[in-house]
Amino acid sequence: MFIHNFKYALKTLLKNKMLIFWTFAFPIILGTFFKMAFSNIEKNEKLDIIDIAIVNNSEFKENETFKKSFEKLSDENDDERVFNTKYVTEDEARKLLENEEISGYLIFNDTPKVIVTSSGINETVLKYVTEEILQSEELVKNVIEHKIKEQVKNGTIEFNSFDVFIENLQKEALEMLKDDNVNIENVSNKNLSYTMIEYYTLIAMACLYGGILGMVVINQNLPNMSNNGKRVAISPTSKGKVILSSVLASYITQLFGLFLLFIYTIFVLKVDYGNNLLYVILLALVGSLSGLSLGVFIASVFKTNENLKTGIVISITMFGCFLSGMMGVTMKYIVDKNIPILNKLNPASMITDGLYSLYYYDTLDRYYFNVVSLLVFSLILIGISIISLRRQKYDSI
Repeated sequence: MFIHNFKYALKTLLKNKMLIFWTFAFPIILGTFFKMAFSNIEKNEKLDIIDIAIVNNSEFKENETFKKSFEKLSDENDDERVFNTKYVTEDEARKLLENEEISGYLIFNDTPKVIVTSSGINETVLKYVTEEILQSEELVKNVIEHKIKEQVKNGTIEFNSFDVFIENLQKEALEMLKDDNVNIENVSNKNLSYTMIEYYTLIAMACLYGGILGMVVINQNLPNMSNNGKRVAISPTSKGKVILSSVLASYITQLFGLFLLFIYTIFVLKVDYGNNLLYVILLALVGSLSGLSLGVFIASVFKTNENLKTGIVISITMFGCFLSGMMGVTMKYIVDKNIPILNKLNPASMITDGLYSLYYYDTLDRYYFNVVSLLVFSLILIGISIISLRRQKYDSI
């Protein structure tokens, strides 16, 4: 009976055009619109190579730390280089800056000094790099001084071995500079991805739209909602098995829709989920369960017609996606800042937050927290739905 009803429910769902549109077609259509609207965002947000100049005086030539650092950051063979560096005289650097051919220049006297005429992102990056190199250089100097003092204090330096000791210290210093060198990469195109944020909210929406499937299969088994429900109510079969097989059929159908969405976004829209695709899929599976449980909850608890229940599912889904950033990437931050409890109860926000954590964090702690939160959310709604269905009684069918 379980297998028979599972097949029946699966066929019924796949023949429902409205369900096919909302769970299969609508996310794909919306994803296509995202691609059309945001296809150039990655290029616009990518950090351009910054034109700078360095006054090539004797002080700079003697400073190995800055020479090596800027050589690395300006390497033309490196696709992720940060600077396009010109080595010029002070007068030439001043003219280049006046003509706005460079963002700023670096001059060495007693200490390196950054000369700029504005305070944009390029100028800020140049100042940051200079400060980081200075800190690295100071760290090495402090370590060398400390080692010399220790050796002198312990009396382990002999005059005839002092040159050897200094030579070893210089080697250690060079190694430290290699390890602690300023290492700035142009990863803005990887970390500033508004398009990926939109695709993440799209996945959340597709997961929650599975609630329509859950709502429909429960309605089909309620005596006051369908003729099939009347037959189920008076039949000697187990009501629990009938509902369980129907819910399983709706979950399989929803997963098939998600499978199509992933195939379409990866191979047609060329969305790059990076190395975290398996984690994204796992979160989508759990998110689908939360969407399904939401639909089951609405169908079980709300005593109204199917059209109104469908409207409730769609409204809750779209409002949740709105709060999670679908219509504006800053909305999630605004809600987190002002009404944080709202996003903690919002399954769409849990899904997108779990996906963000894969994108921005090095650990999986936040990701697993959202996975567990979605599971708890699903179990609570399913538990309430079971209690509600058991309490339903009818005087006549």
